[in-house]
Amino acid sequence: MPDLARSTKVYQLPFLTRSLIWLGSILVNLLCTTLRFKIVDDADFLRGRCPGPVVILIWHNRILAMPVVFRRYYPKRKGLFVLTSASRDGAYLSEFVRCFGMRAVRGSTSRGGAAALLDLVRNLETGFDLCITPDGPRGPRYSLGPGAILLSKKCRVPIMPLLIEYSAYWRFNSWDGFAVPRPFSRVTVTTLPLIEIGPTESEIEFEKERKRVEIAMTERLLMR
Repeated sequence: MPDLARSTKVYQLPFLTRSLIWLGSILVNLLCTTLRFKIVDDADFLRGRCPGPVVILIWHNRILAMPVVFRRYYPKRKGLFVLTSASRDGAYLSEFVRCFGMRAVRGSTSRGGAAALLDLVRNLETGFDLCITPDGPRGPRYSLGPGAILLSKKCRVPIMPLLIEYSAYWRFNSWDGFAVPRPFSRVTVTTLPLIEIGPTESEIEFEKERKRVEIAMTERLLMR
């Protein structure tokens, strides 16, 4: 991560924008009351059988449902932090997840990276779970960046892919094909088995581990 030590000012939202995001969170809540959720807990995480912290990975275009899934199904644990960028878009997401009781770490490998990395390591070491969109904030879609693998390896914390599928949805014309579930559609939430990142002594070995996680997160995708 060549820009890890580079930092920049974290974008802050004005009060009016925060108020609009709060109203948006209410609309998302209303939408989600119409949805039918199906839970497939292959990791035994939602049943509360994972004693230590995990790094949760979810593709960027599925994040709309994540806060509601957290509020409804997240087990009794220490808490969850979401990694968002230091940009304006990251500020929107940070404020949005806050409306659902989640917390955010602001920064990335290219903006505010050093401070964000220290926060992530500290939170994992003190028992908090972490949620990352590994293809965000720029993509390409469904391409897993190296950051989550490095973090999992450094902190010796397993990765848990989280898949979310909508039976019917609208799609934005954006780089990630951001998806919004249609009212009364079915949402399938799947926690995949935990993935332990093994030792990597070379770039080739690291790439094998990165590719292993990426395949696990894409081979069962229905929404493309």
